[in-house]
Amino acid sequence: MDPEMQKMREVVLVYLDRSGGLQKFVHDCKRYNDSKQSYAVYRFIISINPSDIAELDATLGNYILHNPLQAAQIFQSVCFVAIKTLSLIEQLQTEAQISILLKPTHLPPLPSYVLSLSAYPFNYTSQRFYMSEGIVIAMGTVTKYTQGARFLCTEEACPFSEGRFRCIRVHCPGATESATVRTDFVCSLCSSPLQEDMKFRVLGDKQIVEMIDAKILNALKGYSNDKSHFRIQAFTVFLRDELANKMTIGNHYRIIGIPACVQNGLQATACIEVNSVQLYKPNGPSFVSDNFKYLLSLTSSSCWRFTAVLANIFASQVVPPGTYNTLKLAILLSLVQTSEKENADYLDLLIVTSDTLVIDRLLNYSLCLLPRGIRHPPSSDIFPSVSKDKHGTGSASVQACSAVLAKGGICYIGDLSSYKKDKLELLQSVLESRTTTVFIPGKKYGEEADQQVTVSVQTNFWSFVDVDSSSKKHIQKENFLIGQMDVSLIPVNLVDGFGLLIYNESPSCHLSSPVVHHILKRAINPEAMLYKVSHQFRTQDYKEFILFARSLHVELSSEAESLIQGYYLASRRVRRDSIHGSTLSASALKILISLSKAHAKLSLRQRVLEEDAVIAVLLLESSLTLKHGTSALCVAPNPVFPFDLSDENSLQQRDIYLMQCHHQLLKFIAAYSPGIHINTNEE
Repeated sequence: MDPEMQKMREVVLVYLDRSGGLQKFVHDCKRYNDSKQSYAVYRFIISINPSDIAELDATLGNYILHNPLQAAQIFQSVCFVAIKTLSLIEQLQTEAQISILLKPTHLPPLPSYVLSLSAYPFNYTSQRFYMSEGIVIAMGTVTKYTQGARFLCTEEACPFSEGRFRCIRVHCPGATESATVRTDFVCSLCSSPLQEDMKFRVLGDKQIVEMIDAKILNALKGYSNDKSHFRIQAFTVFLRDELANKMTIGNHYRIIGIPACVQNGLQATACIEVNSVQLYKPNGPSFVSDNFKYLLSLTSSSCWRFTAVLANIFASQVVPPGTYNTLKLAILLSLVQTSEKENADYLDLLIVTSDTLVIDRLLNYSLCLLPRGIRHPPSSDIFPSVSKDKHGTGSASVQACSAVLAKGGICYIGDLSSYKKDKLELLQSVLESRTTTVFIPGKKYGEEADQQVTVSVQTNFWSFVDVDSSSKKHIQKENFLIGQMDVSLIPVNLVDGFGLLIYNESPSCHLSSPVVHHILKRAINPEAMLYKVSHQFRTQDYKEFILFARSLHVELSSEAESLIQGYYLASRRVRRDSIHGSTLSASALKILISLSKAHAKLSLRQRVLEEDAVIAVLLLESSLTLKHGTSALCVAPNPVFPFDLSDENSLQQRDIYLMQCHHQLLKFIAAYSPGIHINTNEE
């Protein structure tokens, strides 16, 4: 026996003993032995730490990293000796019946161990471990594959025709089903045809997943300063047995596996046979820029000033400072209220405007501030669809679309009036439940029964309605209430599904000139910084600020909670008619809480104050006025920014105005929701 090979076997035994792997192996053997059933293949999963093994024996460590299939044979030999020596599995006859799957805990953090699907060439011939990462864009249904099978020689006189486990076929990484089971195998002893002994076939679960490099998100954004060009290629991932259903469509994963090339007729497909899967969670920035810190200190005298200035100077690359302030504040609130957590607080925006070009540019620009900001292309589906798997299995594959790829971010779906009725109904259902169901007909995809796959949709939706085109498509109603807008082209329930309805009026005469000048100057010199604030607060600074702000965990103060509940109950009493009851939807309370939390985050606070709740109420009341007309609270058409912010004096005037709104809100609650106790400070 080769001394080096014998030494590696000894090191394997020492490592298994020290790491606890031997104890787990004995437990797995007991499970097989207790079943009293003979298998063609006994499968064992062994977790290995490459660093620990390399410290014990560098040769074995190198062997595992660069020749994992051969290294598995060493573990196979050690495990067979252990089983026979300790009599762990009575049914086991030959070493070939043992199938070892090595699962490395990690790989060395070196470029040579990283497989990038956006880089060329794609090395799929080395048959060694690589680490790769990407986003799941398609998932097939779980099907069966052959882990291993026993074959017998058809020649009766041949020793291999006896009922012993001498001819065993075991699945290898990247191999197709025909490589494990087919009818043209011949006996290695007499060259007679081999025939499978069907009662010993061992089946396992298999799932085919399509992944793509995370750089695809940059290509799907509506606006980006990144001018670099790169190649993007989807790649196939095979999840087997315990890894089946371990991935979720739309999630970002880091995987370790062995690349291979699967031949399907004349077409060759690059794939990765996965050994381990880990959810990728990027670390958000733990800081904000010095300019934002300085601005926060300058505006610390008021809870409203910091966010007002933020909105005022936001997106100066697209629109002049001081324009579209209410919309820009709503955008910032929606940006910081994004999360991949289940049951997150969502904040969807529906904008009614006639300035579609400017609004479209503003929303496109805002998408780039998040890692996952997706501009939905009109030619594709917003929500997941099902298609036939392209790898020849005939099974169903659920395809991720814009809403799923925007997980934890923003999905901008453009002009809402351009979608057909069935798409709008589906969008309404998703806004209400935050899930969508994909129906898979069994007969079409080779299954005995129909299936339904429920996909979680964890994103904020942005959209707009062009009032000019809407008015041309239908006859406007005449019986409007004061403050109400005609959005009857869009179903009422769908409009209610969006958290905020914002009417973006065309800039008034004295503001239209700066907007026109801005557009003309940008057209002449797209790279120019037209304003001083564009240098002080760059796009990158806003990216870091929003990523930091949205990671804050905020809690409602008792005062803010009482104010929100009081306004909600009072509004339900005020906004009602004799036929339909209250016109305030049940989701309004969630929207109020979401707006309040978002304003606290945008203010870099971890506690929601009454001042945050006041801004939330004013924004929601303005939205409700557009939908249903004015109420007894009677807010101004632009309640959050009633006048221009040009200097500190205008900020002081805004504070006084908002304090008056706060006092007016308290009187409204006292009048229409007397059961709610609100602390009022008489000044």
